[in-house]
Amino acid sequence: MNSSDALRKRLIADGKIIDSSTWTNHLETTEDITCNSPSAAAEILLGRAANGWLEWKTADGYPLGDYIKSPSHGPARTWLVRGSNVSGFDLVQRLWLPEGRVSVAAGRLRDGLEQGTTKDELRTIVDEDYESTLTYSQRLRLVEEVHAFLSKMKPGDTVCTISNGLLYVGEITGEAEQIASDGARSNLRRPAEWQSVGYPYDKLPEELQQKLSIQHDLVDLTSVGALVTGLGRSDQELSEEAEESEGDSSAELAALVARRELELPEPTKELADELLVHDVEWLREVRDLLWDDRQLIFYGPPGTGKTYLALKLAEYFGGGPEQVKLVQFHPSYAYEDFFEGFRPQEDPKTREVAFRITDGPLRELADLASREGNRHVPHFLVIDEINRANLAKVFGELYFLLEYRNKSVRLTYSGNDFALPSNLFLIGTMNTADRSIALVDAAMRRRFSFVELSPGTEPTSGLLRRWLDREGRNTEPADLLEAVNARITDPDFQVGPSYLMKKGVYRDGGLERTWRTKILPLLEEHHYGEGVNVEQRYGLRALRASLAPLPQAEEPTPP
Repeated sequence: MNSSDALRKRLIADGKIIDSSTWTNHLETTEDITCNSPSAAAEILLGRAANGWLEWKTADGYPLGDYIKSPSHGPARTWLVRGSNVSGFDLVQRLWLPEGRVSVAAGRLRDGLEQGTTKDELRTIVDEDYESTLTYSQRLRLVEEVHAFLSKMKPGDTVCTISNGLLYVGEITGEAEQIASDGARSNLRRPAEWQSVGYPYDKLPEELQQKLSIQHDLVDLTSVGALVTGLGRSDQELSEEAEESEGDSSAELAALVARRELELPEPTKELADELLVHDVEWLREVRDLLWDDRQLIFYGPPGTGKTYLALKLAEYFGGGPEQVKLVQFHPSYAYEDFFEGFRPQEDPKTREVAFRITDGPLRELADLASREGNRHVPHFLVIDEINRANLAKVFGELYFLLEYRNKSVRLTYSGNDFALPSNLFLIGTMNTADRSIALVDAAMRRRFSFVELSPGTEPTSGLLRRWLDREGRNTEPADLLEAVNARITDPDFQVGPSYLMKKGVYRDGGLERTWRTKILPLLEEHHYGEGVNVEQRYGLRALRASLAPLPQAEEPTPP
């Protein structure tokens, strides 16, 4: 991008690109400008990084890449081709494995299709040949699959298929051919050399299962190709083969890198001391719950440190704040805010506003977590006040993925296939004093582990006393907090220690001010309409009087 940006600035300075007199807020060229690639030309035109094969489009919206024949060289890819149920027949067992083949059923396509046919040419052919038998969306899908089989797939690529609960892996060994076949079930074919064994589907790596669950007949698996390469081979075998290969870009080395285990660090005594948690074992239990379910909610009354603890643990387990994203739910929060949806965006050059699909915080973090090189690093989304939104509306089809992490779903807006990365963890916080807790339905409760943070139980019950001890302060605030909570019968409305863990509380008059403006109003709301004198029952004077030692009775004077 740097060279294209420099060239763009020089062309503007030389007067070869000027403000357009015809189109307001646009630029135009004063002479022909030759670029060395479509991407370079797009970057100069747009003033940003760009893929010219996708950015240059026809009036109908089709990209330039659809009109260019795909090269027959380039890095090897990995493909999934389904053949276990083609018109009721298992072609994997009947044809592919015995005869060394892989095929695509496209019996209505006219004869004479050539390898390397462009997508634009293929689109015209499919529209004409299948106009009366397939819907528009089905024709689009067929174009993608046939184009990939004819023009993207090449000898040396890895091919996978599933049959009888096993994943079979092979290698494409020749060019595509179009032949007549029984029932038009396999008229587009390529020779393939299949391995002699299959791998049990339920034993495959979770990330590979996610891709295999995409419901298309032909799927590009290149992003998980390293996991396929490592199937059936030990780390030692991969290491030895990587050493024998030239360079550091071998498939075996990539398989070793992809195999790196995802780990959550073990909690330490130092972490427990920093967070003022009473016992390291409590932190270990939280870690184990996250590891087992990947979704966890801290719940309890206000002021119990739920958000603080969620952020601190996320940063510790994720290795730093850059792996953590915070979002706060509220009643008007929706799926479009949380995951993806059409949002108005202004073009920085034209100042025109248009609706475009925009990623929300969950989609952004999921994309970051799934990047190559990041997959063994834990990433955390902290959802504050998770019960204040309509969760069924916010999560949409993602409800399914929270429970089935090895599956993919088709997204509502973009139409892409999506799976939650295995290294993405969710921590929510829930205020039990908020009546909107009723919005948390049984489906959501089943998908999260719930950890209580209550003034009546550790680690919250002794938190203020431990903090005061560390700060070298008098323990009266801890005594007062325990006294006020002893008078509150509903545990969901007890007062958390966070109100009294701020510097302002310990300035002159700070405790009285905090009690009057933070704690008593909270209890006023709790007893609204009950006729309770909150000041008389929970005020500092009443509490201190209850804590004062009783005067000793005087001994009677002997006669």
